[in-house]
This record gives sequence, structure tokens and C-alpha cells, in this order.
Amino acid sequence: MKYIEVDEELYRHIASKTEQIGESASDILRRILGLQVESVVEDAPEEISHPSLEQTPKVEKVVKKPVAAVKAVSDFNQLIDAELLANQKGAVGRFLFILDTVYLASPKQFEQVLQIQGRDRLYFATSKEALLKASKSANPKEIGQSGFWVTTNNNTAKKRTILSEVLMQFGTDEVQISEIAAKI
Repeated sequence: MKYIEVDEELYRHIASKTEQIGESASDILRRILGLQVESVVEDAPEEISHPSLEQTPKVEKVVKKPVAAVKAVSDFNQLIDAELLANQKGAVGRFLFILDTVYLASPKQFEQVLQIQGRDRLYFATSKEALLKASKSANPKEIGQSGFWVTTNNNTAKKRTILSEVLMQFGTDEVQISEIAAKI
């Protein structure tokens, strides 16, 4: 397996073409380019090389014959419990609740949110300390019990933008993205 570095825009485009949970970047590119797609099961999540990640990915892959395709969850609107959402405390609570819903629907694919960053800001990390190191005022909060942390000191409009980028990563259509982001 060879690793390449891609810019943020290209990464988002590739991620937006995900059709099934756990689909690798190689499979997505093969499908887009019209090459034969191999069904791959990963023992560990694949990490895409990015300057903010200091680990070298170690992925063992087992190639299996294609099984009935599992459709990726992209309609998160139907998964969000309106009553539970309404009981959340403020914009931060609703933001965290929706992110947790996305995580619970697709935990293996959720790691790709680590690629969502501002020009000079880190929005997601796997530890509170990483967000605090990037910004002392980040006010990091854990997304449910996921092990992923998010910066919460942004205004509501920015939270909506970050959530929209997360939903784009999961292939959610623009209409649903707008509806869900408006719930914050």
C-alpha cells in the first residue's frame, strides 16, 4: 500500500463520494475512475496522511469477494430524535448531540472528521489536550462516548458550518445538510 498526500478540497471530494460504511479512499477512487473495485475489510481504520497526524498508519487488509453492498448512512435526519434534541442545553448541546448521532450511525467512518480544520484552527481531535494545545480557548467537549473531541467555543453559525462539513463527509445531500444544521 502506498500513501499519498492530498489537499483538503480533494480529500473532501473523495470523501463525499463514499457509498458504503468503511469504504476506503482507494475503493472510492477506483469506482470514480472506472477501475475494478475490490471489497476490503479493514482490521483497523485507515488513516490518510495529514500533517496534523503524527502516527504512521498501520493497516492490515483482507480482500474478500464482494458481498451485498451496505448503503452508507447519509440520511441522518431520520436518525435524529427530535424530542431528545429539544432537551439539549443550548447550541453546544444540540451540536454535540447531532455529532454523537452521526458517530453512532457510522463509528468506523467518523475518524474522517479529523481532516476538517480551519486555516489556523483545529476543530476535531482524539483528545482534549490536542485541542487545548492548538487553542487555549477551544473549550473542548467529548462527542458522547466516542473518544473524539470537538472545539465548542465557536459561534452558532460556525458550528453549523462545521456540522455541514461533517455531513458532507458522509455524503449527505445539501438539502438535508441545511435542515440538520438549522437544528443547532
